[in-house]
Amino acid sequence: MSLSDPIADYLARIRNAISAKHDKVDIPASRLKLEITKILKDEGFIQNFKVQEDNRQGVIRIFLKYVEGTPVITGLKQVSRPGRRIYSTKDAVPKVIGGLGVSIVSTSKGIMTGEHSQKTGIGGEVLCEVW
Repeated sequence: MSLSDPIADYLARIRNAISAKHDKVDIPASRLKLEITKILKDEGFIQNFKVQEDNRQGVIRIFLKYVEGTPVITGLKQVSRPGRRIYSTKDAVPKVIGGLGVSIVSTSKGIMTGEHSQKTGIGGEVLCEVW
């Protein structure tokens, strides 16, 4: 099945799993989704993840993180869409909830957080925001 917007599908699967209070969620793998998942792990939004190989493209199994029954991820928002790409310079990378959340940016040096892209001095396409 071909998806026209894989990032929207990725965020929707995580959002649905959190609202249903699941411990884990399986997402079809791609390099972009794997890099976003690594950032979520590094920033403490998810417990862990595992890449499972199958005969197709593979599956990323994400183990969601809860603190006393409430999810750590309270919101996910897609910023750039296929119909409307949103780009940002290194100085104008958006802050999410005053720095409590993370913006994920696709730069020429790879996928990174908005804060890391500012430190590196590289702008790029703002993919999504997580808080």
